[in-house]
Amino acid sequence: MSSNPYESLPGAVGSPPQHYGNPLGEQRLLAEGKAVVSLADRGVITVSGPDRLSWLDSLTSQALKGLQPGESTETLQLDPTGRVEFAIRLVDDGETAWLLVDGSETAGLLAWLLKMRFMLQVEITDVSDRYTTIGSLGLPVTNAAVVWNDPWNAVARGGHQYSGRSDYDWNYSESLVPSGVERVETETQPAAGTIALEALRIAAWRPRLATEVDERSIPHELDWLRSAVHLSKGCYRGQETVAKVHNLGHPPRRLVMLHLDGATPAPGTPVKLGDAEVGRVTSAAMHFELGPIALAVVKRSVDPAADLVVTVDDEAIAAAQEVIVPTDAGAEANVPRLPRLGAVTR
Repeated sequence: MSSNPYESLPGAVGSPPQHYGNPLGEQRLLAEGKAVVSLADRGVITVSGPDRLSWLDSLTSQALKGLQPGESTETLQLDPTGRVEFAIRLVDDGETAWLLVDGSETAGLLAWLLKMRFMLQVEITDVSDRYTTIGSLGLPVTNAAVVWNDPWNAVARGGHQYSGRSDYDWNYSESLVPSGVERVETETQPAAGTIALEALRIAAWRPRLATEVDERSIPHELDWLRSAVHLSKGCYRGQETVAKVHNLGHPPRRLVMLHLDGATPAPGTPVKLGDAEVGRVTSAAMHFELGPIALAVVKRSVDPAADLVVTVDDEAIAAAQEVIVPTDAGAEANVPRLPRLGAVTR
């Protein structure tokens, strides 16, 4: 029998459970703050010691030195060319920084942090086997040791939003519960599956490393400057690309939400304009109000009004764009172009 009590509930399908037999009903309960989601496949790394916040600040995209106990934030670890390698959900309790990550990131992030420790006073520990992550929207988890509140609802200090959206309706949190004492209260805290959470995340335009990021992704393409990047903090790896694209250039691709006239495509499904492939679906779900929706990364040059198509089971499905990152994102510095040598100006 599974040690995760959520997997022992009637109708549970998958590990962690994808649903309990009624994905749309579970989704509604989750959106109303009446259910929780077991995310037992997520990873948790702790960083303790007096240098922990200044050290993490120097390595990643968010300003962390002044983080207050209990304050939640998000930060990215970028490669030297500004491409996203790790996405970290972070909360500090005054003594320890808790780094919450997708399970597939844990080993790689741990190895990288250990390699970057040098002589600083920090202790880095993988505690994934000691805690289970429970997701919820507006519903407190009473037996939580640590709670991370997603900052996605508002633009973080030092961040920048490319989308024109003002209401994200995403009061999401992840609670760490000591493994072995997870409690399922089927009446006061009914369970929802991960399918329900994914649908609500997509509707909130919330990027996730495991789905929206590939080997070419930079934060601008996913509107991730709004929550995970401080544009005026000190030097960190990848900062030059972040500043250059934001101030002088444009991201080569952009995130869109697709409203689908039919079935939901699998992640990786090509998005086409006519016969030309212009992007790929990153995640898709059936929303209890919006119907079939998806997130996709497409070329920046694609006309937002263009009729796009995805193929599901050999059937062409119309896909209408809802703009997240606009085609003119970037170039915020408004630097005037210098006239060409020898050009006549009046």
